[in-house]
Amino acid sequence: MSTYVSKEIRAELDAARIATLKKSSRMRVEVGDNSFKILTLWKDGFTVEADTTPRLRGLVDIYDGAKHLYQCLIIADEEAVGEMRYEFKRNTVAADKAPLDFYRAPDAPIALLGLEE
Repeated sequence: MSTYVSKEIRAELDAARIATLKKSSRMRVEVGDNSFKILTLWKDGFTVEADTTPRLRGLVDIYDGAKHLYQCLIIADEEAVGEMRYEFKRNTVAADKAPLDFYRAPDAPIALLGLEE
């Protein structure tokens, strides 16, 4: 026996699923001054709500709350069941300080204090 779910009920179930994902997620993608909730995030990409998020492309930043996690170059993959899927072409971990261009010993002093005579 096959079960049939009407388009209206399927749309309501999908909307409820997306609302639950949005409510439980702290992740967001930022493009310029705009910010959009990430519904799911995995190693190679993420999804956002298709109806409320414009088509994204290029360089974006991904945050978990206030913490900047990644700067990514993305491409659109596919839209399915109310979600737009994006894949990473490049995904770089965000750093809170500039990288060093030399080796710094773990026990090196943080600063040198000069004493005047």
